[in-house]
Amino acid sequence: MNYPDINSTYTVPNLLPPWPWCDCSKHHLPRYFFLILSLVLVFFPVLSNIKLFKIKVNTTHNSGSNRTNMNSWTNTARSVILFLTLFMCFFAVRSQTVVPRTGHKINEPQGECSNNNCVEDSASVINKWSLPLLRSGDKKLYLGIFFKANWYKAAQYCRYHGMHLASISSQEENDKLEKYIKDNGLGHEHFWTSGTDQAEEGSFFWLANGRPIGFTNWNAGEPNNFKYENGEEEHCLELWNRDGKGLKWNDSPCSFETFFVCEM
Repeated sequence: MNYPDINSTYTVPNLLPPWPWCDCSKHHLPRYFFLILSLVLVFFPVLSNIKLFKIKVNTTHNSGSNRTNMNSWTNTARSVILFLTLFMCFFAVRSQTVVPRTGHKINEPQGECSNNNCVEDSASVINKWSLPLLRSGDKKLYLGIFFKANWYKAAQYCRYHGMHLASISSQEENDKLEKYIKDNGLGHEHFWTSGTDQAEEGSFFWLANGRPIGFTNWNAGEPNNFKYENGEEEHCLELWNRDGKGLKWNDSPCSFETFFVCEM
């Protein structure tokens, strides 16, 4: 098969809607509230003060015009101060709700830790703008669930964000990852790991660390390097609940597009 050029450009999908200001979710409503409120509280009093000033200047004697002028400008100054206060509140809310765009490394989520197994606080709520996190010892595993990619693009995406496609070194780690995937309702999906035997048929190793695979958890009869009609063979390692017996390992064509697991 023809493998993609490793130097070719790959556009990493955005993790956010193209225009966050147009996302009228509950997190953005406070911004619009402050904006509309500030406009109402500023422009109506200012226009009223200008109108009031003109009327009073035309109907008062010179002795009273200075006091009218002072009162009008005092009211206007109060409105301006109120506007600036609301303006600062508006941008304070904005700074807390806008998330950095793609192109930055993914920040480590904050969560509760117990026995070296940490799960993100918001892990129970899956959405396409976040990466669920599982910690296993010193390793942090992220589920790439917001788009599907072939093995190469999945590996490139992980590297783009300072990570690697995942490796699995023990039964305990495999079980934790399987449980976490199932708990998030994704047990029926396929997930790429960094396992591959592209260098030598039958000699699988983890691209994440270059080490030969020691612990294994293959499905029955795998790896079988099945050859397809187009001549493509199976050289990349995925997690797949093929027989309803849990997420076990399967060799699959590297061009297959599915979810993936990154590690750091």
